[in-house]
Amino acid sequence: MRVTLHNRQQAHTAFIAAYEAAKEGLQAGKKLVLALTEETRSTEQNAKMWATLGEIANQVDWYGQKLTSEEWKWVLSASLKKQRAVQGIDGGFVVLGQSTSKMTIAEMSEMIELALAFGTQQGVSFDDVP
Repeated sequence: MRVTLHNRQQAHTAFIAAYEAAKEGLQAGKKLVLALTEETRSTEQNAKMWATLGEIANQVDWYGQKLTSEEWKWVLSASLKKQRAVQGIDGGFVVLGQSTSKMTIAEMSEMIELALAFGTQQGVSFDDVP
């Protein structure tokens, strides 16, 4: 059961429905998990992020290398979250970080703003970004 809560009355109704849905399993001795989380990124934000990353990937040479959109996502989200890198098991480095799919709407807004600001500094033209 997954419900997006919009107001207190609707939340109250949803909690009652969740209890009713869980009651039988709890009575049977099952352990259930109820999780409340802040809403994550929107599909519009996701599309804008990937369009922005695509423009950066197409137009920016990073220390003599062309990075993919996915690699730019890692670079920029690591910067946003002030993440750190550790030595990998077989050499190289691994960035310890957060997936953008788990970012809240506010975090994704920050990610897009960072990508646009970085791209602008690098001379990127964002013609295809919605």
